[in-house]
Amino acid sequence: MTAPSATLSLRVVQARELNPLIRMLRLHAEDGRALPGFSAGAHIRVQVSLPDGKTDWRHYSLINFDTARNATNAPTEYVIAVRKEAEGRGGSRFMHEQLKEGDTIAIEPPKNDFPLHTGPGGSVLVAGGIGVTPLATMAARRRAEGAAVHMHYAGRSRDLMAFLPELQTLLGDDLRVHADAEAGTPLDIDTLLDGVPAGDRLYVCGPKVMLDAVLERTQARGWEHDRVHFELFTEPVAEEGDQPFEVELAQSGQRFTVPADQSILDCLIEHGCDPMFDCKRGECGVCAVPVLEGEIEHRDYVLTAREKAEGNVMQICISRAKGARLVLDI
Repeated sequence: MTAPSATLSLRVVQARELNPLIRMLRLHAEDGRALPGFSAGAHIRVQVSLPDGKTDWRHYSLINFDTARNATNAPTEYVIAVRKEAEGRGGSRFMHEQLKEGDTIAIEPPKNDFPLHTGPGGSVLVAGGIGVTPLATMAARRRAEGAAVHMHYAGRSRDLMAFLPELQTLLGDDLRVHADAEAGTPLDIDTLLDGVPAGDRLYVCGPKVMLDAVLERTQARGWEHDRVHFELFTEPVAEEGDQPFEVELAQSGQRFTVPADQSILDCLIEHGCDPMFDCKRGECGVCAVPVLEGEIEHRDYVLTAREKAEGNVMQICISRAKGARLVLDI
């Protein structure tokens, strides 16, 4: 996927450490003009420099606590928050350690793959860690609309949970905070779901373990698919037992070995291929590729159970081979 052509150059007007893991950045146009508007749940893509000297793009949700109805129509700034991932590929370290106030960065205008839905019923927001960022803007939007909204915000400890004061001011008794260090256990998903009013929609953003638990429990309860909306807020990581495997591209005959700690997508990019992709988290479906041979270890959140069972398409950003070889129709 080639770098986007429609980019904006924004200046970092403030860089502030919210806690040891999370850094907040305020971005303005260099001439002070209004920026493209956005809706709650939207993100921007930011160009980052990696340790090997290459550039890449990272998604960061836009944060806005203003409850004016038109607050995000023509904003004068974008606010994002970045969690430092010590074991990541280097994008978050660039945002934490190299970017400073006064610097300019290239961004792609806002895009929303995690929108709020209109219609009857309230909204229940479930945030895990830095996954609070899109949900904070959703909470403000629901307040602006006078609509029912409740948030459950979970993290390891309160001192590592960003924007708690702002959320407490915004939501009051409609905010429930769960700190593992205080409770001694992770957030109880079943108890949370027991308290969701019939007809309310669920919006979930956080780490994979939280998202998997919510999807498993809502499916077990027979919730309709379109009642649960989600965004994963961590990049895929190697799982225990992952092994290298060979991938063959049927149209060119090229063959590559995909290491245990690398995705098919990143392997292809490393070898000069230009596959389509977007989220790199198995959510958007852009990187779907037909599979001609081999058994797939599906790890995406896009394909239905039936599509996964048929085994003839995969999301190459996150899914892998169960065996030693896959043949892809690209």
